[in-house]
Formats: sequence, structure tokens, C-alpha cells
Amino acid sequence: MDIDFTTLGIYERYKLMASLIVPRPIALITTVDAQGRINAAPFSMFNMLGEDPPTVMVSINRQHDGGLKHTAANILANGEFVVHLCDEAIAERMDGCGQAFPEGVNELEQVGLTAVPATRVAPPCIAEAPVAFECVLHEKLETPSRLVFFGRVLSLRARDGLVDMQRWRVSLQDYFPVGRFGASFYVTTRDRFAIAGKGEAPTAARSTGIDEI
Repeated sequence: MDIDFTTLGIYERYKLMASLIVPRPIALITTVDAQGRINAAPFSMFNMLGEDPPTVMVSINRQHDGGLKHTAANILANGEFVVHLCDEAIAERMDGCGQAFPEGVNELEQVGLTAVPATRVAPPCIAEAPVAFECVLHEKLETPSRLVFFGRVLSLRARDGLVDMQRWRVSLQDYFPVGRFGASFYVTTRDRFAIAGKGEAPTAARSTGIDEI
């Protein structure tokens, strides 16, 4: 079937794209407002863009009245945010941070997550998260429906044992992030496979000791 996007409304375009471009990594983002109050919210229109400079992207939709979500307003105000990747252990609490809490409410306290100081930015890291990228605003893009923030990574905080700092490898056997799979569905990353290289048998799986499952 062929679907002409120019004939569709905003809702239809969103539903098709958000349900088909899956799974998507989830960024649980912490920011602080002008009073230093912590905000935390999850966003799945998120990914990395490159390593030179080290850049991540998050797209945050506007409120129905055109206003800004707390995360977007805080990033615009002070240009700093921390992106956490979420694993199975904190999935429910990550989802809980997406509730529409009033301004000034600390979502981390509401769902039982722990804020710890970041090393390079004012917003805190989340102690229970496996990975945290401390970012400053590199550039932004505005559309009628969204603000797209490009963050330059200053520092990485990782769970003890997750990164081999001698070889700069990640211990994937200890890393089980969750992804967004359309609507209110999530997926795990436990069902993993390798694809044989050129000249290898179709069943040959390439692996190294550090990421062997």
C-alpha cells in the first residue's frame, strides 16, 4: 500500500511514524529550573547523532495549548540537561516520570529514584540509571509542534563494571535497556543475535569476550 503523507493530518502522521519507527531508545532527562528545582521526564524521540562532537538529539512536543513542557523550558533557560538510558530495573519508574505533575514537583521523589550530583552540569544524575550523559545545549530547532534539542556530551556516568575503561568496551551481557514500541508498549533487548560476516557460515556468530551473551 502507498500512503500519501501530504493528505494526512498531524495525528495520523504521528500514529504511523511512532508505531512503525520502533523500537526507539528512551531518554529519561533531568533538568533544573531557575529555582534549582529538579524535573525528570522520559522521551522516546531520541537518539545519538555522532561522536565528533559527541552529540545526542531529543525532540520534545509542545503542549496542546502551544506552551512548553517543563523539560523544554528548563533547557531553554539554562542550556543543560542529563540524558539517562533506562533498563528493565527502572522501566516502571521511568514511565511514572511521564505523568503530568505540576510545575516544581520532583518526579524522582514521586517514583522512588535517587538524584546524585552530576560532574559537569547543574541537573542531577539518577543513581539507579545504568547510563547518564551530561549535556549542554549545542543547537536547537523549532517546528510548529516541537522543539528539537541537540546536546553536546561533556561527561558520561556509567554503572560500575559496565564499561571497560582500558579497552573502551561495554559489557553488553550486563546491559539490558528497554525501548519504546508504539502506544504504551515497551520491549526488552534480551533476544540478541549476530549476523555472519562475509565468507562465514550462515550460523556463525561473531563475538568478543566482553560482549559475549
